[in-house]
Amino acid sequence: MVTLKELVITTVQGADKKTVYDTIKQKRNFLQNNSQKQTLKHVVRNDVRNPEEDCFGVVIRAQLIDLYDTKQSVAIMNVTLAVKQYISKMIENSGPGMKVLLMDKETTSIVSVVYTQSEILQKEVYLFERIDSQNRDSMKHLKAICFLRPTKENVQHLIQELRRPNYSVYFIYFSNVISKSEIKALAEADEQEVVAEVQEFYGDFIAVNPHLFSLNLQGVARGRTWETSMLSRCTQGLTSVLLALKKCPMIRYQLSSDMAKRLAENVKQIITKEYELFDFRKTEVPPLLLILDRSDDAITPLLNQWTYQAMVHELLGLNNNRIDLSRVPGITKDLREVVLSAENDEFYANNLYLNFGEIGTNIKNLMEDFQKKKPKGQQKLESIADMKAFVDNYPQFKKMSGTVSKHVTVVGELSRLVSERQLMEVSEVEQELACQNDHSSAQQNVRRLLQNPRVSELDAVRLVMLYALRYERHSSSILSSLMEELSRRGVSERYRKMVQSVVEYGGKRIRGSDLITPTDAVAITKQFFKGLKGVENVYTQHQPLLHDTLDQLIKGRLKDSQFPYLGPSSLRDRPQDIMVFLIGGATYEEALTVYNLNRNTPGVRIVLGGSAIHNTKSFLEEVILATGHSGDRAQGSGRHSTRR
Repeated sequence: MVTLKELVITTVQGADKKTVYDTIKQKRNFLQNNSQKQTLKHVVRNDVRNPEEDCFGVVIRAQLIDLYDTKQSVAIMNVTLAVKQYISKMIENSGPGMKVLLMDKETTSIVSVVYTQSEILQKEVYLFERIDSQNRDSMKHLKAICFLRPTKENVQHLIQELRRPNYSVYFIYFSNVISKSEIKALAEADEQEVVAEVQEFYGDFIAVNPHLFSLNLQGVARGRTWETSMLSRCTQGLTSVLLALKKCPMIRYQLSSDMAKRLAENVKQIITKEYELFDFRKTEVPPLLLILDRSDDAITPLLNQWTYQAMVHELLGLNNNRIDLSRVPGITKDLREVVLSAENDEFYANNLYLNFGEIGTNIKNLMEDFQKKKPKGQQKLESIADMKAFVDNYPQFKKMSGTVSKHVTVVGELSRLVSERQLMEVSEVEQELACQNDHSSAQQNVRRLLQNPRVSELDAVRLVMLYALRYERHSSSILSSLMEELSRRGVSERYRKMVQSVVEYGGKRIRGSDLITPTDAVAITKQFFKGLKGVENVYTQHQPLLHDTLDQLIKGRLKDSQFPYLGPSSLRDRPQDIMVFLIGGATYEEALTVYNLNRNTPGVRIVLGGSAIHNTKSFLEEVILATGHSGDRAQGSGRHSTRR
């Protein structure tokens, strides 16, 4: 009979992918048929360039194992589904029996946005632990599924875990490529031979929506250059997305941004180095990766938003699908933190991109349907306040329809903030600044709102920022006068300094594209929403710069002189699968743009990603860290975003 040792060395230099694939299957079958434990020291790394370099053998790479099968299938363009499939595969690989899921801080977020705890419980995962938590109990009746980023810290934690294992067997999955030296260190620590499997599963990003991903990073730039660790993390995250979607793309980047060029070069290096991982089924039109810089459009993240997901993030803050409502007046204990996930909340999924008025109408219709079932005590639901009162008065309804009570609470708080901060009036002037070219009207409206005591400090400052970006070089600019107005109304020095920081970050001197053009002077018809009483009408004139960039790209008109290809090749046909990455962070308004382009452009599939998903507050933190103009935060190193 063939021995395990003989099987371990059967991967030979120059073997084609099918041979490698079949060999791996043969090894797995051998181990299963001979009832031998597949220990870490027995696992084969499928590196066909230097197969005998590491006597320990290393990682079965998930992408390579799947490769032969996926040659026959169509790659997806859905980041949520990609991550869910990886996690399902991890749990499935561990077989039947009770399990613990061991994660780090980042992979906890990666898992939590695509799976609820109750969903994973149904797959016999009964315990969730952090690899860095101290004093975990020994539970030898549990199998451990480890999903970790391949960092030095995590490898050290894992080494300590394997030396004194708390669980019966370990299935280890790294979210990105791990080095041979680190695997060797793990193999040496596995003296009790408890590791059954080690794989690389490329889920090294947060799948926010099916077409939107984030790396949850804050402060990627120092001036106009990369913060070193952030370049590495963005490279890892972006290549992970490409592997998860099974794409080996042509790359274009924004020429005016040195950061975009460096990231493009780094991604290309990884594709070249790990060529066997990127050897996917060729498509008639190659996929395209477009790398852009946030500084080209500093206006979009400064605007108030009026679609549901974007508005929630702007006013309440979405952090890995969670909203902190603890400061909401009169909030009940069970609603202090709520989860908004399109994967598990049908109402949210259906209303994600609808405007505020429509959402209010849809909640009203839901609750009226319930009322029809009650023969007594019917009442009219004329406003958000009426709905909240109705929910509070019917505990049975609240129990049956937690989803509805959650959304009534969220929409109610949004409505309160809109009224309290006079955001309809503020937003109208923001839209005028972003889209029109009437300086006389703009300066009058900004002055008027700065003198309104109900306008918040943040809203006052963002109006001046938008004015500064819009009329930066206007001969009659009144910026200094507006800055004095901010000072008179008691706006903090930190906020006032941010005005100059925003211009330094995304002003005319920096921008590579025509963010503001003479055509903006066209008179724009005001469009009103019709909806629930109490949900006022708003304006939505603005289109982010990304819309024009993608529109030009799809039509084959995006200038090579501004967005060159990396390397000698270029795309002759209209692109079909497009991945866009925004250095410095994307926004939910841009995600809406991508959603609409996907829906309205047959044959084109776009996925948008960013180093973060910004609201105004987090964007201003990004600006401060990049420009180094304000206080202690400017001096700190880059860190993971809290996305407040």
